[in-house]
Amino acid sequence: MSKLRLALYGAAGLAVLAVLGWALAPRPVEVEAAPVARGHFEHAIEEDGRTRLRDRYVVSAPVAAHLSRVTLREGDRVQAGDTVAVLTPVMPSLYDERSLREATARARAAEAAVAGAQARVERALVAQDEARLELQRTEKLARDGFIAASRLDSARLALDGARREREAAQAARDVAAHELEQAQASVRPASAGAPAGRPLAVRAPVSGVVLRVPLPSENTVAAGAALIDIGDPSQMEVVAELLTTDAVQAKPGTRVSIERWGGPPVQAQVRRVEPAAFTKVSALGIEEQRVKVLIDITDPPAPWLALGDGFRVTVRVITVSTDDAVMVPVGALFPRTDADMAVYVLDGGRARLRTVQIVARNGSMAWVRAGLEPGERVIVYPPPGVADGRRVRVLAP
Repeated sequence: MSKLRLALYGAAGLAVLAVLGWALAPRPVEVEAAPVARGHFEHAIEEDGRTRLRDRYVVSAPVAAHLSRVTLREGDRVQAGDTVAVLTPVMPSLYDERSLREATARARAAEAAVAGAQARVERALVAQDEARLELQRTEKLARDGFIAASRLDSARLALDGARREREAAQAARDVAAHELEQAQASVRPASAGAPAGRPLAVRAPVSGVVLRVPLPSENTVAAGAALIDIGDPSQMEVVAELLTTDAVQAKPGTRVSIERWGGPPVQAQVRRVEPAAFTKVSALGIEEQRVKVLIDITDPPAPWLALGDGFRVTVRVITVSTDDAVMVPVGALFPRTDADMAVYVLDGGRARLRTVQIVARNGSMAWVRAGLEPGERVIVYPPPGVADGRRVRVLAP
Protein backbone atom coordinates (compact mmCIF):
# COMPACT_ATOMS: atom_id res chain seq x y z
CA MET A 1 0.00 0.00 0.00
CA SER A 2 1.43 3.27 -1.05
CA LYS A 3 1.95 6.25 1.21
CA LEU A 4 -0.59 8.23 -0.80
CA ARG A 5 -3.30 5.68 -0.09
CA LEU A 6 -2.45 5.67 3.62
CA ALA A 7 -2.66 9.43 3.69
CA LEU A 8 -6.08 9.34 2.01
CA TYR A 9 -7.37 6.73 4.47
CA GLY A 10 -6.08 8.80 7.39
CA ALA A 11 -7.70 11.97 6.08
CA ALA A 12 -10.99 10.15 5.57
CA GLY A 13 -10.87 8.78 9.12
CA LEU A 14 -10.18 12.20 10.56
CA ALA A 15 -13.08 13.62 8.59
CA VAL A 16 -15.37 10.88 9.87
CA LEU A 17 -14.22 11.52 13.44
CA ALA A 18 -14.78 15.25 12.99
CA VAL A 19 -18.28 14.66 11.65
CA LEU A 20 -19.07 12.29 14.50
CA GLY A 21 -17.69 14.78 17.00
CA TRP A 22 -19.73 17.55 15.52
CA ALA A 23 -22.87 15.41 15.45
CA LEU A 24 -22.45 14.18 19.01
CA ALA A 25 -21.34 17.53 20.51
CA PRO A 26 -24.01 19.28 22.67
CA ARG A 27 -25.89 22.01 20.83
CA PRO A 28 -26.24 25.50 22.33
CA VAL A 29 -29.59 25.88 24.09
CA GLU A 30 -31.84 28.51 22.54
CA VAL A 31 -32.91 31.02 25.18
CA GLU A 32 -34.57 34.42 25.54
CA ALA A 33 -32.67 37.18 27.29
CA ALA A 34 -33.52 40.52 28.93
CA PRO A 35 -31.30 43.28 30.28
CA VAL A 36 -30.91 44.23 33.94
CA ALA A 37 -31.99 47.90 34.25
CA ARG A 38 -32.08 50.63 36.84
CA GLY A 39 -35.26 52.69 37.15
CA HIS A 40 -38.58 53.26 38.89
CA PHE A 41 -40.04 50.30 40.79
CA GLU A 42 -43.47 50.00 42.40
CA HIS A 43 -45.16 47.24 44.31
CA ALA A 44 -48.91 47.59 44.64
CA ILE A 45 -51.86 45.64 45.95
CA GLU A 46 -54.44 45.55 43.17
CA GLU A 47 -58.12 44.99 43.94
CA ASP A 48 -61.55 45.94 42.64
CA GLY A 49 -63.35 48.76 44.42
CA ARG A 50 -66.45 50.89 44.10
CA THR A 51 -67.15 54.56 44.59
CA ARG A 52 -69.64 55.99 47.03
CA LEU A 53 -70.57 59.43 48.32
CA ARG A 54 -69.04 60.22 51.67
CA ASP A 55 -72.31 61.79 52.89
CA ARG A 56 -75.63 60.65 51.46
CA TYR A 57 -78.88 62.25 52.64
CA VAL A 58 -82.19 60.43 52.36
CA VAL A 59 -85.10 62.88 52.63
CA SER A 60 -88.13 61.06 54.04
CA ALA A 61 -91.76 61.91 54.79
CA PRO A 62 -92.20 63.16 58.39
CA VAL A 63 -95.86 62.04 58.49
CA ALA A 64 -98.22 59.85 56.54
CA ALA A 65 -99.54 62.04 53.73
CA HIS A 66 -100.32 62.34 50.04
CA LEU A 67 -97.20 63.03 47.95
CA SER A 68 -97.61 65.40 45.02
CA ARG A 69 -95.73 64.58 41.80
CA VAL A 70 -92.00 65.19 42.25
CA THR A 71 -90.64 67.42 39.48
CA LEU A 72 -86.96 66.80 40.26
CA ARG A 73 -85.06 64.10 38.41
CA GLU A 74 -81.75 62.31 38.93
CA GLY A 75 -78.86 64.66 38.25
CA ASP A 76 -80.71 67.90 39.08
CA ARG A 77 -78.89 70.25 41.43
CA VAL A 78 -80.63 71.57 44.54
CA GLN A 79 -79.66 74.12 47.15
CA ALA A 80 -80.14 73.80 50.89
CA GLY A 81 -83.68 74.92 51.73
CA ASP A 82 -85.17 74.24 48.28
CA THR A 83 -88.54 72.48 48.20
CA VAL A 84 -88.02 68.94 46.94
CA ALA A 85 -91.47 67.48 47.70
CA VAL A 86 -94.94 68.66 48.74
CA LEU A 87 -97.16 66.66 51.12
CA THR A 88 -100.88 67.14 51.66
CA PRO A 89 -103.24 65.40 54.08
CA VAL A 90 -104.56 62.06 52.93
CA MET A 91 -108.27 61.54 52.17
CA PRO A 92 -110.27 59.58 54.75
CA SER A 93 -110.92 55.92 54.11
CA LEU A 94 -114.18 54.86 52.46
CA TYR A 95 -117.03 53.51 54.62
CA ASP A 96 -118.79 50.26 54.06
CA GLU A 97 -122.54 50.01 54.79
CA ARG A 98 -122.12 48.99 58.42
CA SER A 99 -119.51 51.66 59.16
CA LEU A 100 -121.70 54.29 57.49
CA ARG A 101 -124.65 53.35 59.70
CA GLU A 102 -122.48 53.55 62.80
CA ALA A 103 -121.18 56.98 61.79
CA THR A 104 -124.71 58.20 61.07
CA ALA A 105 -125.88 57.01 64.48
CA ARG A 106 -122.96 58.84 66.14
CA ALA A 107 -123.93 62.01 64.28
CA ARG A 108 -127.53 61.77 65.50
CA ALA A 109 -126.34 61.13 69.05
CA ALA A 110 -124.17 64.23 68.77
CA GLU A 111 -127.19 66.25 67.64
CA ALA A 112 -129.12 65.06 70.70
CA ALA A 113 -126.17 65.93 72.92
CA VAL A 114 -126.16 69.48 71.51
CA ALA A 115 -129.88 69.82 72.21
CA GLY A 116 -129.39 68.58 75.80
CA ALA A 117 -126.46 70.96 76.33
CA GLN A 118 -128.58 73.87 75.02
CA ALA A 119 -131.36 72.98 77.47
CA ARG A 120 -128.87 72.98 80.36
CA VAL A 121 -127.63 76.40 79.27
CA GLU A 122 -131.18 77.76 79.27
CA ARG A 123 -131.82 76.26 82.70
CA ALA A 124 -128.60 77.81 83.98
CA LEU A 125 -129.72 81.20 82.61
CA VAL A 126 -133.04 80.87 84.45
CA ALA A 127 -131.20 79.98 87.66
CA GLN A 128 -128.93 83.00 87.21
CA ASP A 129 -131.93 85.37 86.72
CA GLU A 130 -133.58 83.94 89.80
CA ALA A 131 -130.40 84.44 91.87
CA ARG A 132 -130.11 88.03 90.61
CA LEU A 133 -133.71 88.86 91.63
CA GLU A 134 -133.17 87.27 95.05
CA LEU A 135 -130.04 89.38 95.56
CA GLN A 136 -131.93 92.57 94.66
CA ARG A 137 -134.68 91.81 97.21
CA THR A 138 -132.12 90.89 99.86
CA GLU A 139 -130.18 94.13 99.33
CA LYS A 140 -133.37 96.18 99.74
CA LEU A 141 -134.30 94.42 102.98
CA ALA A 142 -130.74 94.76 104.26
CA ARG A 143 -130.81 98.55 103.67
CA ASP A 144 -134.06 98.78 105.68
CA GLY A 145 -132.48 96.69 108.45
CA PHE A 146 -134.92 93.82 108.31
CA ILE A 147 -132.33 91.02 107.71
CA ALA A 148 -128.85 90.26 108.90
CA ALA A 149 -125.72 90.94 106.81
CA SER A 150 -124.96 87.21 106.50
CA ARG A 151 -128.16 86.76 104.55
CA LEU A 152 -126.94 89.36 102.05
CA ASP A 153 -123.60 87.56 101.64
CA SER A 154 -125.37 84.30 100.97
CA ALA A 155 -127.46 85.90 98.22
CA ARG A 156 -124.36 87.33 96.56
CA LEU A 157 -122.58 83.94 96.66
CA ALA A 158 -125.67 82.27 95.19
CA LEU A 159 -125.64 84.67 92.24
CA ASP A 160 -121.93 84.04 91.67
CA GLY A 161 -122.54 80.27 91.73
CA ALA A 162 -125.36 80.62 89.20
CA ARG A 163 -123.07 82.49 86.85
CA ARG A 164 -120.44 79.71 87.12
CA GLU A 165 -123.10 77.12 86.36
CA ARG A 166 -124.13 79.09 83.28
CA GLU A 167 -120.54 79.30 82.06
CA ALA A 168 -120.05 75.54 82.57
CA ALA A 169 -123.26 74.80 80.69
CA GLN A 170 -122.18 77.02 77.80
CA ALA A 171 -118.78 75.28 77.65
CA ALA A 172 -120.49 71.88 77.60
CA ARG A 173 -122.69 73.13 74.77
CA ASP A 174 -119.63 74.20 72.77
CA VAL A 175 -118.02 70.79 73.29
CA ALA A 176 -121.20 69.07 72.10
CA ALA A 177 -121.31 71.34 69.04
CA HIS A 178 -117.73 70.45 68.09
CA GLU A 179 -118.42 66.75 68.55
CA LEU A 180 -121.42 67.17 66.27
CA GLU A 181 -119.23 68.77 63.60
CA GLN A 182 -116.76 65.92 63.91
CA ALA A 183 -119.49 63.29 63.60
CA GLN A 184 -121.06 65.04 60.61
CA ALA A 185 -117.67 65.38 58.91
CA SER A 186 -117.09 61.64 59.16
CA VAL A 187 -120.41 61.00 57.47
CA ARG A 188 -120.01 63.65 54.75
CA PRO A 189 -118.37 62.10 51.64
CA ALA A 190 -115.03 63.59 50.54
CA SER A 191 -115.12 65.49 47.27
CA ALA A 192 -112.27 65.38 44.75
CA GLY A 193 -112.50 69.14 44.28
CA ALA A 194 -112.59 69.95 47.98
CA PRO A 195 -109.50 71.60 49.44
CA ALA A 196 -107.07 69.00 50.81
CA GLY A 197 -105.79 71.11 53.67
CA ARG A 198 -102.60 73.06 54.21
CA PRO A 199 -99.66 71.53 52.24
CA LEU A 200 -96.34 70.69 53.88
CA ALA A 201 -93.18 71.57 51.95
CA VAL A 202 -90.28 69.13 52.42
CA ARG A 203 -86.99 70.97 51.93
CA ALA A 204 -83.46 69.87 51.02
CA PRO A 205 -81.19 69.66 54.09
CA VAL A 206 -77.99 70.34 52.07
CA SER A 207 -76.87 71.52 48.65
CA GLY A 208 -76.03 68.79 46.16
CA VAL A 209 -77.31 66.63 43.33
CA VAL A 210 -80.41 64.44 43.22
CA LEU A 211 -79.21 60.82 43.24
CA ARG A 212 -82.48 58.89 43.30
CA VAL A 213 -86.21 59.60 43.21
CA PRO A 214 -88.00 56.46 44.47
CA LEU A 215 -91.53 57.83 43.91
CA PRO A 216 -91.65 60.33 41.04
CA SER A 217 -95.47 60.16 40.66
CA GLU A 218 -98.25 61.06 43.08
CA ASN A 219 -98.63 58.54 45.83
CA THR A 220 -99.78 58.03 49.39
CA VAL A 221 -96.73 57.52 51.58
CA ALA A 222 -96.28 56.33 55.13
CA ALA A 223 -94.32 58.20 57.76
CA GLY A 224 -90.61 57.64 57.18
CA ALA A 225 -90.94 56.70 53.49
CA ALA A 226 -87.93 57.78 51.37
CA LEU A 227 -88.82 60.63 49.00
CA ILE A 228 -85.48 61.63 47.47
CA ASP A 229 -81.72 60.99 47.87
CA ILE A 230 -79.30 63.93 47.78
CA GLY A 231 -75.51 64.00 47.79
CA ASP A 232 -72.48 66.03 46.72
CA PRO A 233 -70.54 64.25 43.91
CA SER A 234 -67.40 66.23 44.70
CA GLN A 235 -67.24 64.47 48.08
CA MET A 236 -66.46 61.01 46.71
CA GLU A 237 -64.63 58.11 48.32
CA VAL A 238 -63.68 54.60 47.22
CA VAL A 239 -64.29 51.38 49.16
CA ALA A 240 -62.11 48.35 48.47
CA GLU A 241 -62.33 44.95 50.14
CA LEU A 242 -58.74 43.76 50.66
CA LEU A 243 -57.49 40.48 52.01
CA THR A 244 -56.48 40.87 55.64
CA THR A 245 -52.92 39.83 54.76
CA ASP A 246 -52.74 42.74 52.29
CA ALA A 247 -54.68 45.24 54.40
CA VAL A 248 -51.97 45.30 57.09
CA GLN A 249 -49.73 47.00 54.50
CA ALA A 250 -52.37 49.59 53.55
CA LYS A 251 -51.78 51.99 56.42
CA PRO A 252 -53.59 55.37 56.57
CA GLY A 253 -51.82 57.81 54.26
CA THR A 254 -50.62 55.14 51.80
CA ARG A 255 -50.69 56.37 48.20
CA VAL A 256 -53.35 54.84 45.96
CA SER A 257 -53.98 54.98 42.21
CA ILE A 258 -57.56 54.67 40.94
CA GLU A 259 -57.56 53.12 37.47
CA ARG A 260 -59.77 51.41 34.85
CA TRP A 261 -62.81 53.58 35.48
CA GLY A 262 -63.02 55.01 31.96
CA GLY A 263 -60.63 57.91 32.44
CA PRO A 264 -57.02 58.71 33.38
CA PRO A 265 -55.55 57.36 36.64
CA VAL A 266 -56.65 59.34 39.70
CA GLN A 267 -54.45 59.80 42.73
CA ALA A 268 -55.83 59.02 46.19
CA GLN A 269 -54.74 57.87 49.62
CA VAL A 270 -55.94 55.46 52.29
CA ARG A 271 -58.01 57.19 54.97
CA ARG A 272 -59.03 54.27 57.16
CA VAL A 273 -58.85 50.51 57.43
CA GLU A 274 -61.93 49.27 59.25
CA PRO A 275 -61.10 47.30 62.41
CA ALA A 276 -63.44 44.36 61.78
CA ALA A 277 -62.98 41.83 58.97
CA PHE A 278 -65.62 39.61 57.39
CA THR A 279 -65.73 36.31 55.54
CA LYS A 280 -66.32 36.38 51.80
CA VAL A 281 -66.57 33.39 49.46
CA SER A 282 -64.56 33.85 46.27
CA ALA A 283 -65.64 32.81 42.78
CA LEU A 284 -63.73 29.55 43.30
CA GLY A 285 -65.67 28.78 46.47
CA ILE A 286 -62.79 29.63 48.83
CA GLU A 287 -63.56 31.42 52.08
CA GLU A 288 -61.47 34.58 52.43
CA GLN A 289 -61.08 37.03 55.27
CA ARG A 290 -61.40 40.53 53.93
CA VAL A 291 -61.63 44.02 55.40
CA LYS A 292 -62.97 47.28 53.99
CA VAL A 293 -60.44 50.00 53.21
CA LEU A 294 -61.74 53.57 52.79
CA ILE A 295 -59.86 55.69 50.25
CA ASP A 296 -60.04 59.47 49.73
CA ILE A 297 -59.47 60.97 46.27
CA THR A 298 -56.78 63.67 46.50
CA ASP A 299 -56.82 64.91 42.89
CA PRO A 300 -59.02 67.97 42.17
CA PRO A 301 -62.57 67.05 41.06
CA ALA A 302 -62.21 68.25 37.45
CA PRO A 303 -60.52 65.07 36.06
CA TRP A 304 -62.90 62.61 37.73
CA LEU A 305 -66.27 64.40 37.82
CA ALA A 306 -67.63 61.71 35.48
CA LEU A 307 -67.32 59.22 38.35
CA GLY A 308 -70.66 58.59 39.96
CA ASP A 309 -71.94 56.85 43.05
CA GLY A 310 -71.47 53.07 42.92
CA PHE A 311 -69.03 53.00 39.96
CA ARG A 312 -66.64 50.06 39.68
CA VAL A 313 -62.92 50.93 39.67
CA THR A 314 -59.55 49.23 40.10
CA VAL A 315 -57.57 50.19 43.19
CA ARG A 316 -53.76 49.99 43.29
CA VAL A 317 -52.49 50.48 46.85
CA ILE A 318 -48.81 51.32 46.40
CA THR A 319 -46.83 49.81 49.29
CA VAL A 320 -43.29 50.13 47.85
CA SER A 321 -42.02 52.85 45.51
CA THR A 322 -38.47 53.89 44.54
CA ASP A 323 -36.82 55.65 41.59
CA ASP A 324 -33.39 53.99 41.97
CA ALA A 325 -33.91 50.25 41.83
CA VAL A 326 -31.97 47.52 40.00
CA MET A 327 -34.71 45.57 38.28
CA VAL A 328 -34.88 42.20 36.61
CA PRO A 329 -37.90 40.45 35.01
CA VAL A 330 -39.60 38.06 37.41
CA GLY A 331 -39.52 35.44 34.65
CA ALA A 332 -35.74 35.20 35.09
CA LEU A 333 -35.97 34.24 38.79
CA PHE A 334 -36.20 30.73 40.14
CA PRO A 335 -35.68 29.34 43.66
CA ARG A 336 -32.28 27.89 44.44
CA THR A 337 -32.80 27.17 48.13
CA ASP A 338 -35.65 27.77 50.53
CA ALA A 339 -34.50 31.36 51.10
CA ASP A 340 -32.43 32.31 48.04
CA MET A 341 -33.35 33.11 44.46
CA ALA A 342 -31.09 32.68 41.43
CA VAL A 343 -30.79 33.70 37.80
CA TYR A 344 -28.76 32.67 34.77
CA VAL A 345 -26.51 35.47 33.53
CA LEU A 346 -25.19 35.49 29.96
CA ASP A 347 -21.35 35.34 29.89
CA GLY A 348 -19.83 35.09 26.44
CA GLY A 349 -22.34 32.64 25.05
CA ARG A 350 -22.57 30.60 28.22
CA ALA A 351 -25.04 30.61 31.10
CA ARG A 352 -23.65 31.39 34.55
CA LEU A 353 -25.70 30.60 37.66
CA ARG A 354 -25.83 33.48 40.14
CA THR A 355 -27.59 33.90 43.47
CA VAL A 356 -29.43 37.22 43.97
CA GLN A 357 -31.16 38.99 46.86
CA ILE A 358 -34.67 40.27 46.19
CA VAL A 359 -36.20 43.25 48.02
CA ALA A 360 -39.69 43.16 46.47
CA ARG A 361 -41.44 42.11 43.31
CA ASN A 362 -44.57 43.02 41.38
CA GLY A 363 -46.32 41.33 38.50
CA SER A 364 -43.52 41.88 35.98
CA MET A 365 -40.31 43.11 37.66
CA ALA A 366 -38.28 42.33 40.78
CA TRP A 367 -36.13 44.76 42.78
CA VAL A 368 -32.65 43.24 43.30
CA ARG A 369 -30.58 44.31 46.28
CA ALA A 370 -27.39 42.36 45.42
CA GLY A 371 -26.10 39.92 42.83
CA LEU A 372 -26.70 41.82 39.58
CA GLU A 373 -25.50 45.02 37.97
CA PRO A 374 -27.30 47.24 35.45
CA GLY A 375 -26.37 46.33 31.87
CA GLU A 376 -26.02 42.59 32.43
CA ARG A 377 -28.32 40.23 30.55
CA VAL A 378 -30.24 37.39 32.14
CA ILE A 379 -32.08 34.42 30.68
CA VAL A 380 -35.86 34.78 30.89
CA TYR A 381 -37.88 31.63 31.55
CA PRO A 382 -34.78 29.33 31.34
CA PRO A 383 -35.61 26.02 29.60
CA PRO A 384 -34.79 22.67 31.32
CA GLY A 385 -31.57 22.20 29.33
CA VAL A 386 -29.88 25.31 30.75
CA ALA A 387 -27.23 24.69 33.41
CA ASP A 388 -24.28 26.51 34.87
CA GLY A 389 -21.63 26.84 32.12
CA ARG A 390 -23.90 25.49 29.36
CA ARG A 391 -23.58 27.08 25.96
CA VAL A 392 -26.63 29.08 24.96
CA ARG A 393 -27.81 30.97 21.91
CA VAL A 394 -30.01 34.01 22.34
CA LEU A 395 -33.03 34.08 20.10
CA ALA A 396 -33.67 37.24 18.14
CA PRO A 397 -36.46 39.35 19.67
